[in-house]
Order: sequence, then C-alpha cells, then structure tokens
Amino acid sequence: MERPRYRGYLKLLILSLLEEKPMHGYAIMSSLEEHFGIPQPSAGAIYPILASLKKNGLIAIAGKGKREKKVYQITDKGKDFLRAHEEELKEILERMELFKEFGRLGGKELAKTLRMAIETLPEMSEEQKKELSREMKEFTRKIKLIMVGGELNE
Repeated sequence: MERPRYRGYLKLLILSLLEEKPMHGYAIMSSLEEHFGIPQPSAGAIYPILASLKKNGLIAIAGKGKREKKVYQITDKGKDFLRAHEEELKEILERMELFKEFGRLGGKELAKTLRMAIETLPEMSEEQKKELSREMKEFTRKIKLIMVGGELNE
C-alpha cells in the first residue's frame, strides 16, 4: 500500500468522509472545509485524487445523484487502507483541529491580508514597502512574545 504524503493526507481525509456516507465530488469539497477547516479545494485538486482512489480500488462509484453527479463510496479495500493508516489519520485530524482553531483566532483574515499584500507588492511605493516591513517585523515580535508568555510593554 502507498504511504501517504500531502496528497495522501487529502486521500485519507476524503476516505474518512466517505466512510461516514457516500458523496459526490462537490459535497466532498464542501465537507473538507466544513469538517476540517481546509479552504474549499478546487475541482482540479479533488477530482484527480478521486480518480486515483478509484483506480486503486479504494472507492467506487455508488451511482448517480442529482444532475447526473457521480456519487462515490468507500470500498472494503478503502476501509482497510484507512485502518492501515490510522495513526497518520489521527495526526492529520489533530493538525486540522489546530488549523480550525487558528482560523477562528484570526488566521483566515491574516492569510487573506498576506495574500493581498503579496499581490499588491508591485504597485507599492518604496515607502509603503518600508512601512509594511516595519509592521510585519513588529507583528512577528509581538506574536513571538505572546507565544513565550513575555511582556509586550506597550
């Protein structure tokens, strides 16, 4: 059996969702976000994984749902695969809980802001870039102090 890597983590998460109930691809994408806090992955990321899982006999098409969507279900081989990788799945689920909590603490907004900063960097003046650099250094310093329980002294 293959050893999970990054895509393997998604494979394990998808298999664990399908162990609960059969689903079509879009429902899987939505459930990854809802259950695990993963920003909804694109179809381009999920459907190749579903094809790989099907090719390896870990899932099968259970039938067609509304609007002719394929409904996937886990196979016995898929359940065996999950059991064989139970420890990895447990670690992944624990990590996903941390990501969800981080998101609730403002991590989602932080990620959006950082993406926006990267995208607008070419239009920023040198003064804006210097100010951004100062703010990021100060923010990083404050976060590190919070993590070690130090005083912010503002």
